[in-house]
Amino acid sequence: MTDASAINDRELLAAFKQKATRNIAFGQILKAYQKKTYWHIRRIVIDHDDADDVVQNTFIKVWENLEHFRGDSQLFTWIFRIATNEALLFLTKKRVGKNISLADVDYDLIETLHSSAYFNGDRAERKLQTAILQLPEKQRLVFNMKYYENMKYEEIEAVLGTSVGALKASYHHAVKKIEEFLKRD
Repeated sequence: MTDASAINDRELLAAFKQKATRNIAFGQILKAYQKKTYWHIRRIVIDHDDADDVVQNTFIKVWENLEHFRGDSQLFTWIFRIATNEALLFLTKKRVGKNISLADVDYDLIETLHSSAYFNGDRAERKLQTAILQLPEKQRLVFNMKYYENMKYEEIEAVLGTSVGALKASYHHAVKKIEEFLKRD
């Protein structure tokens, strides 16, 4: 993100703290971050309807906690951290609710990908997504944020709370596993 967005974030946060401009400021935050947040969550939970639910929960939490946001990180990384936690919580509840293992949740996500009416990618994109879904959770998150969101490691560090070195290693391992998967067939 640029310094201009940081200034804009400060202005939005200041406007949010004023009762008279709170709704307008939140609307601008939604406009700025909702689409990116949706796609970030969608890549984690796969299903469109589930992603919509998690996005709604994410922005409810943003609304409830924005007043207490200290600005230690960028607004978008704070929102992505909430979104990531909400998406992972959703998957955990799904696993517990269905009384299935983590591997079965991953299988379920792959099945959702292949049967989704909302997936409009070609065969190559479907194969890439299948490969990504077979990665361990942390590698999947790091890969998605680096590859799709083009986030810097320092930004991913702020979202996941993991060191840059560990993130680089996770991304490297993820890329290798995806390459191996794509060579099959």
